[in-house]
Amino acid sequence: MTDVKYVTETDFQDEVIDSQMPVLVDFTADWCQPCKMIAPIVHQLAGEWDGKVKVVKLDADQNPNIMMQYGVMGIPTLMLFKGGEIKERMTGYHPKDKLEAKVNPHI
Repeated sequence: MTDVKYVTETDFQDEVIDSQMPVLVDFTADWCQPCKMIAPIVHQLAGEWDGKVKVVKLDADQNPNIMMQYGVMGIPTLMLFKGGEIKERMTGYHPKDKLEAKVNPHI
């Protein structure tokens, strides 16, 4: 299974905004039960999209400025960035097929 890296406020610009490939950011927290439910799906998709989409996680509690900057009010929130812009935004738990349907058109 592909390892999903955590990004922070320090490297968000380099890892997400300036990335040459689309980036799916999973805004998450350790205490969030729906985040734990969606985590295996995110990891599975990271493996399936290897080389096509970069998948990263961002700890909501440790990165409040990014949360405010992008108006993230609830977690889990998944955002797909492409060319530095948000292309898709999904809040709450979604099954794998719904996540694929949102992301695949941008690959």
